Amino acid sequence: MKAVTWQGKRDVRVEEVPDPRVREPTDAVIRVTSTGICGSDLHLYEVLGSFMSQGDILGHEPMGVVEEVGSAVPNLSKGDRVVIPFNIACGHCWYCDQKLYTQCETTQVREHGKGAALFGYTKLYGHVPGGQAELLRVPQAQFGPIKVPEGQPDERFLYLSDVVPTAWQAVEYAGIPQGGSVTVLGLGPIGQMSARIAKFRGAATVLGVDLVDERLEMARRHGIDTIDLREHKHLADYIRDRTDGRGTDSVIDAVGMEAHGAPFGALAQQFASLLPNPVAAKLTEKAGVDRLSALHLAIDIVRRGGTISLSGVYGGMVDPMPMMTLFDKQIQLRMGQANVRAWIDDVMPLVTGESDPLGVEDLATHQLPLDDAPHAYEIFQKKQDRAIKVVLKP
Repeated sequence: MKAVTWQGKRDVRVEEVPDPRVREPTDAVIRVTSTGICGSDLHLYEVLGSFMSQGDILGHEPMGVVEEVGSAVPNLSKGDRVVIPFNIACGHCWYCDQKLYTQCETTQVREHGKGAALFGYTKLYGHVPGGQAELLRVPQAQFGPIKVPEGQPDERFLYLSDVVPTAWQAVEYAGIPQGGSVTVLGLGPIGQMSARIAKFRGAATVLGVDLVDERLEMARRHGIDTIDLREHKHLADYIRDRTDGRGTDSVIDAVGMEAHGAPFGALAQQFASLLPNPVAAKLTEKAGVDRLSALHLAIDIVRRGGTISLSGVYGGMVDPMPMMTLFDKQIQLRMGQANVRAWIDDVMPLVTGESDPLGVEDLATHQLPLDDAPHAYEIFQKKQDRAIKVVLKP
C-alpha cells in the first residue's frame, strides 16, 4: 500500500510499504477513505523528530471502511463505515471505566511513562503505524472504531477522530458559565471548533484571537468575535477593557508549542532538532524548549477565579510557570489529550442531522490526493495557500 512516511525534519514521503494485517484477535483493518493532517503532526514534521524512526507512518485522523476483523471484534463487519479515534483504548480497564481513555491501562506506554498509545505518534506513544495511508490496522477494534451512517460526505464525520471531541473537551474543561465569556487563543482547526462549540453551548461572549487573515475570516463566518493579535500590543488589557475590567471567565489555549512570536523558544526548538537523537530527545523531554507565550497570555487574560483549558500541546518538562500568579488569581487549570469516546454521544447528533450546527463541512480548506502529502505538509506548516485544515484522500 501507499503511506505517508517520516524521513527526517521537514521530510515526509509517500512510499510503498507492506499491507497491514490482523495480528491480534482484537484487531481490524480498514481501507482509509479520508485522513486529516493535524497540527500535532507538524510537531513531528518540525520539532519532535528525535522520537521518530525513519519510515514511520504518520497520521491519527482517519476514517474508512472495514476490510477485515479479528475473531474478538463482534461489533464490526466488513463494509462498515467507521471513524477511528486517535487514541487507542480497550474500553474495559479501570481508566476506561472512568472514561479516561487517554490513560488506558491496556495500551499505556509504560516504557516511556506515557498514557494510552496513539496512532502515528512516535515511540513515546507506542510506535503504532498511522492512518495517512491506504490501509490501517486498528488495535482494540472491539471498542475504538465509531460507526457512522452512509449518505453524507466524509467531512461530516472525519473530525470525530480528533478535532470535534478535542474541541468539545476543551470547552467542557473551560467551565464557561451559561451566558459567560471565553477567549480562544489560536484559530487553527481546534480553536475554530472550540469557538463554535462554546457559542453553540451558550457562551454569550466568544473572543477568537489569531494573527492569520484566513483563520480570522473563517471564525467570523461562524459568528465569532475575532481579535487580530497584530493590532493589539497589550491584548490582555484590551480584553479586560471589554469585560468590565476583569477578563473573560475562561480561556482556551488552542496554540501550544506552535505559538508565534517567541523567538527564544523557537531558537531552542531549532537547536534541539539539530542534536543527535538521544541528546535531542532528552533536551526536548526535560528542558524548557516550549514557546509559552500563549499560556502566559492566557493566565493574564482570564479573570480572577476563572478557568484555563489547555488543548494546545506542550512538550517540555521544566518550563517556567508563573505559579505565584496562578495561585494569587485562584485560576483553575485543566488539560490533557481528548478522551474521544467519552464525548461521542454528545457530538454525534450534531454531525448526523440534516443541518450542520458546528460547520464541520466548513473546516477543510484543502482536499488533496495522498500522493500530494509532502506538498500538503509544507503549505500547512508554512501557512501558505490559505491552508487551515488539510484532508488527504487515499
